[in-house]
Formats: sequence, C-alpha cells, structure tokens
Amino acid sequence: MKAFKLGEIATRFELELRGDSELLIQGVCGLQPGRAGHLCFLADRKLTSQLDGSAASAVILDARSAESLPQGAALIANNPLLAFARVARLFDPEADFAPSVDPSAVIDPSAKIGEGCQIGAQAVIGAGAVIGAGCRIGPSCVIGEETRIGAASRLVAQVHIGRGVQMGTHCSVQPGAVIGARGFGNAMGPEGWEEIPQLGSVRIGDRVEIGANTSIDRGALDDTVIEDGVRLDNLIQIAHNCRIGAHTAIAACTGIAGSTRIGARCMIGGGVGINGHIEIADDVVILGMAMVTRSLKEKGMYGSGVPIASAREWRKQVGRYRRLEKTENRLKRVEQHLQLDAADAPQEGDHD
Repeated sequence: MKAFKLGEIATRFELELRGDSELLIQGVCGLQPGRAGHLCFLADRKLTSQLDGSAASAVILDARSAESLPQGAALIANNPLLAFARVARLFDPEADFAPSVDPSAVIDPSAKIGEGCQIGAQAVIGAGAVIGAGCRIGPSCVIGEETRIGAASRLVAQVHIGRGVQMGTHCSVQPGAVIGARGFGNAMGPEGWEEIPQLGSVRIGDRVEIGANTSIDRGALDDTVIEDGVRLDNLIQIAHNCRIGAHTAIAACTGIAGSTRIGARCMIGGGVGINGHIEIADDVVILGMAMVTRSLKEKGMYGSGVPIASAREWRKQVGRYRRLEKTENRLKRVEQHLQLDAADAPQEGDHD
C-alpha cells in the first residue's frame, strides 16, 4: 500500500501546508463520510459545513475556505480540484506496471517496441508499427501497420487502431475504442452505393484521452486530426476529416459529421449532434442534446432542444408547435385586414 507524508505531498505539488507534516496519507476519499488516513478536497464553498464530521485526516481547500476549518490538517491551493486531481494520481493503482510481453501477443518482426513497455495477452502489432517507451498495450488490442504510438501512452484493452495512425505521448484510450476505421464515404451509382476509398489517416496529439467505444474515422484524403489535450468521453462518433482543437472536451454520445472543425477549449455536452462541413469557434460551450446545423463563429454558450417537463406540460408544448402554422396564417390575415405594412411586422430572427 502506498503512503506519503502530508509534508511530502505539499512540497511535491507546491501547496501550502497547515498541520502535521508527518501525517501519513494512504489514499484519497470524498468529503463525506471521509476515511481516516485519507485526503479529501473541498472545491465548492457551499459544502463547507461538511468539513465538520468528516473522517478524512486532511483536506485540500482554498485559503478562504480554510478560515472555516478550526483545526485539523490541510493543504491550501488556489484550485483545490486541480490540486486534488494531481495528488490522486499518486494513488492510482494502474499507474505502475511491470514491463513485459505476454507470450500470446503477436508482434510483427519489423515492429519497434520501446523500452519499458507492457504488451498484453493476444495483442496484435502490425508491420512497421512503432510503440514508444513506457507504453501499455492491453489485452486484445490491435495496432495496424505503420502506426506510431508515442511514449507513455496506454491502450487499456480491445482497442483497434488502423493502419498509419499517429498518436502522441501520454495518451489514454479506453476499451473498445476504434481509431482509424473507414470513413463513411459513398457515392450513388447506377446499381446502388459504391465505396469512396478513405485514403487519409488519423493524427492524435499529446495527452489526449479517448473514452470507451468511441470511434474516430480516418480521413477520405486528408487526415482526421485530434489536437493536444483533447478529452473525449465514451460513445462519441467523429467522422472523417474532422479537426478537434486543443483542450476541447466532448461528453458522451455526441456525433460529429464529416469535415467539421471545432476550435480550441470548447466544451460540448452529452448527446449533441453536429452537422458536417461547419466550423465552431474557440471557447464555445454547447449544452447537452443540442443540434448544431450551422457554423458558430463567435465564442459563447449555445443550446437548443426542449428541456424536460411533466408529460402534461410537454403535450401542451407539442400542441402549440403543431398550431404554429395555423397561428401564423391567421396573423397574416389580420395584418392584411388592418393593412399593416409587411416591413412593420416582426421578422424571423428578431429579438426583444
């Protein structure tokens, strides 16, 4: 079991120490109920009252919240959540591994495996592939020919990476993800659909996280690009020739159609549908279940769709939508009767 002195943690992460530096921390925990010998965090000042009665031996919090802590050990940080995330990695059981190659792994003789790698059971590594130092290739992963994976990256299990994909350093790919599959390119011929060859690949930057069962298609001609620091949740579809800007985060079940460009530092909620061949600016926030059918050229927060309501209220709303055309036609007749100039009438897109 790992254990660190509280003073050692403070020094390593440049946090202000309050209390016993010799206090031994064996793990991390939630604020309530907390666990003895463990470290928790307080990021929301509304929860300050929960400090009382927590069994945690120490807490990470900001200086203002620390004023409400009458006694006990603490680490003071400007951003408690970020500090907690960094400290918690000390106790991640998956961070440490022993370099090895399972006897059942199939590795082409021309592939290059860096020092300190772990290759799991029944993994397949194709011809000309290059695996950087300190990588973990989990059980049943398939890595295509001429693929490059940067140092200290991890493919958890059953990850499929197609031919020629390039992945940066310190990336994390969860089980079932497919990177570099054929893009959805088809042309209608006289006897039905014909496949358009997808000749590009996928380029992934450094420190990218890709969730379980997420699919990133290879490009038709140019590459699909995922820039540095992107965070992709589970069950996301990214079509061919898309480009996702650095440090953008996308929640689960979002679908992005082909040749769409998304800027840097965007946050896209769950279940969002994004049309193809559009552009989204930097620093855009899109609320969950939104449908994006046009380019968003200015930063800001966007949403669409109808928020949940009681079934009774929802039926009323649907009824209103269905009556809109009749209401509009009636309004036009009233305007004609009153001889109102069309220029004076409210126009589509007008706002109060």
